[in-house]
Amino acid sequence: MVLVHGFASNAENNWGITGWLELLARDHRVVALDCRGHGQSDKPHVAAAYASTLMEDDVTALMDHAGIRRALLMGYSMGGRISMGLLVRYPERFRAVVLGGIGQVVAVNNPARRTSIVEGLLAADGSSVKAEIAKQFHRFAESNRNDLKALAACMGADRSTISATAFANNRVPVLLAVGSKDTVVGSTRALASTIRNSRLVEIEGRDHLNTPGDRRYKEAVLEFFADAPA
Repeated sequence: MVLVHGFASNAENNWGITGWLELLARDHRVVALDCRGHGQSDKPHVAAAYASTLMEDDVTALMDHAGIRRALLMGYSMGGRISMGLLVRYPERFRAVVLGGIGQVVAVNNPARRTSIVEGLLAADGSSVKAEIAKQFHRFAESNRNDLKALAACMGADRSTISATAFANNRVPVLLAVGSKDTVVGSTRALASTIRNSRLVEIEGRDHLNTPGDRRYKEAVLEFFADAPA
């Protein structure tokens, strides 16, 4: 089981304190990385260090290092975007994939939105940030004691849009899971409609930040992975 956390979070915050690591370790070997720019990993301040393919290849490199040929994969938010890229480029490495906290906004390249968030992260005072989404990211990043310059570089890196046709022939089972009150990621239903062999679970009453620890989310994921191909 390979876990990829969200932006401005880390493996412990996304998967540890929410109970995922303990839960999954009962039946699986669990590998959860701190993505570059986050947690205990290196934190370059250059946007080029965070290109989509580099962050995806960090996951497969870790799998290779750990001797893992094929795994179950779950990513949340930024980790979901990384997992989408892995599903396109390396489908043979994964038995089943959960894309949590992800929608059309995350899948599509939106330079203006990312620029706004970068400016918010680099602001000396988060309360002075005007754009609400940028203010939320600044507040969340500070609460986790992140390197804001590293996160700004990560958010400012080039992101190519993942084409809707990329999953037209997908054979890997995919579960999309999102809180019903998640206003950060855009339409998950629209994204799900482009991914062959996928289904969607909406967690009623949850938003982008509190979905990962929800019991209903965990139950849906465990049921989905239990049905994954051998």
